[in-house]
Amino acid sequence: MNFHEYQAKELFAQYGIAVPPGKIANSADAAVDAAKALGGTQWMVKAQIHAGGRGKSGGVKFCRSFDDVRAAAKGMLGTNMETYQSAGRALPVNLVLVTDATNIAKELYLSILVDRDSKSVSFIASKHGGVDIEQVAKETPEDIHTIVIDFVEGLQPYQCRQLGFAMDLNGKQVNQLTKIMLGLYKLFNEQDLALVELNPLAILEDGNLAALDGKVNSDDNAEFRHPNLAAMRDLTQEDAAEAAALLNNLNYVTMDGTIGCMVNGAGLAMATMDVIKLAGGEPANFLDVGGGATKERVTEAFKLILSSDKVRCILVNIFGGIVRCDLIAEGIIAAVKEVGLKIPVVVRLQGTNVDQGRELLANSGLAITPADDLNDAAQKAVAAAQG
Repeated sequence: MNFHEYQAKELFAQYGIAVPPGKIANSADAAVDAAKALGGTQWMVKAQIHAGGRGKSGGVKFCRSFDDVRAAAKGMLGTNMETYQSAGRALPVNLVLVTDATNIAKELYLSILVDRDSKSVSFIASKHGGVDIEQVAKETPEDIHTIVIDFVEGLQPYQCRQLGFAMDLNGKQVNQLTKIMLGLYKLFNEQDLALVELNPLAILEDGNLAALDGKVNSDDNAEFRHPNLAAMRDLTQEDAAEAAALLNNLNYVTMDGTIGCMVNGAGLAMATMDVIKLAGGEPANFLDVGGGATKERVTEAFKLILSSDKVRCILVNIFGGIVRCDLIAEGIIAAVKEVGLKIPVVVRLQGTNVDQGRELLANSGLAITPADDLNDAAQKAVAAAQG
């Protein structure tokens, strides 16, 4: 789960990490009111979307007057913004964040994440931050510093100091960085996060450190432990089909192919996509309906698949273990009738009562093509999608 910048900063403040004052607004007038409440003579207006790269797409504006604030907010709100980090999607701008425009002496980079290579939580930092951090990693990797955290010992202050001096900070700034890193480490563990990124972590003109922008991702598997985080979810920023799947307790990921997949079990779903690729096709989605493939879940699954106008065929690959194949077949037949499918459906069933299930499908009178095994199903689905 991703968070907006203003939500990330709320979390940072709870853990003692300095952030500039800011207020969110959903209209140009509200943005002006926010600037007036903040005081001062210059502000930043920042579009709130779940993607980085907003500055290069017109989503971050420096304002010297209330008229500038009004114009910036009006130009962002109600639009759809695409950045180089939005994966080809244009995301709706429903809110803007108005913050004090602080004077920056230097931009740094700091993040904490789960490092799969070291199987641990790690900090990554650089004395070069800002919008071109990816270029820094590519061109001068020696400027990227990594600290691997021992799970038993946890983050130690001396590690923070070592990192601070490696980033050319002075003594006062090293102490502030230590406080920030210890706060981030506590936040990361207590809230079951997957990534926290401060970019930039800025050195202000007065010499102090502050988090001017933040990106936070949480671990969906731990969502049940954190209703406060779940309440922050903004479904308008997510793929519409994936958001609908979440509401129906289905595991769905949109892809770019033409063959819709409906499978029970994540491993089987991934294997099904692999076999489709081997047969020369492209999967349109990952969809795991879970062990209990009831009529209702199958119906919702078909609706999700059909939400894409790219789908030319649906491949159903179900192993009847927890649920019998005859009950699954009844669910498929009922769902096909309810949804009114007009594209080919290839069904491969295996497991308990598989013969009864196949017989039900064969006698359904519907345009459902049976398959003997997964390879056969994939080949038939590819042929149907190309036909």
